[in-house]
Amino acid sequence: MKLTKRLAVACLVVTALAPTVQAVDNDFGMWYSISAEKKITKKWSAEIEAEMRTRNDARTWDRWSAGVSAKYKLTRWLNAEAAYVFLNDNNPEKISYHANGDYNNWRPSYWGTRHRFNVSLTGKVGFGGFEVSLRERWQYTYRPEATTERYDFDNSLWEDVDVRGKGSNVLRSRLQVEYNIPKSKVDPFASVELFNAWHIDKVRYVIGAEWKIRKKHVIGAEYIYQTINGDDDDNDPNSNILSLSYKFKF
Repeated sequence: MKLTKRLAVACLVVTALAPTVQAVDNDFGMWYSISAEKKITKKWSAEIEAEMRTRNDARTWDRWSAGVSAKYKLTRWLNAEAAYVFLNDNNPEKISYHANGDYNNWRPSYWGTRHRFNVSLTGKVGFGGFEVSLRERWQYTYRPEATTERYDFDNSLWEDVDVRGKGSNVLRSRLQVEYNIPKSKVDPFASVELFNAWHIDKVRYVIGAEWKIRKKHVIGAEYIYQTINGDDDDNDPNSNILSLSYKFKF
């Protein structure tokens, strides 16, 4: 009974912060990731990860990415991390209209690359079976200049258009609560993360669990609700997301 109450409290911390979900305004997507983590020394570890995401009710591939990161244990309760991620995005189509409502031009969806760098500090404290952590991450993303096509309805022709290069900085603040169930290989957790680019662009609410199949194999499953409050560099709508992951530790 005590365990059930503790888990309920952990879940309610995140659920109480989440806004009311209106399904009509939200997309649904699936995220899939696979990673490998290597412990180099007592303080150093490295990880590589590949991920694929979908949107449009999981019918359209949204992006794929590959990244590498290194983590250093500064103290028993504080870790530092640095990472690079290469992203290939399926940018949604765009349609513009004249003032009278007639079509102006149409730019189909297209794939484009981005480069992402981040550094993080994560502090954690434990009490009972709980572990509470706060991660502060500075993230810089650069989108190189690209050329794509759009259709001009007025002149009935296709034309090349330049998509200018763009860099963006985001501070990501994540508060997470995890519970270590005694004599269990499953650890549930819940978190809330704010994406701050001079104002809160995005909020991500997560509830999930990790299952240690064996010492070296970990499977994860998460439900994510994500809200967009401004111009988001990831081109994401408000979304309900199911995330599945696999990690190999060696």
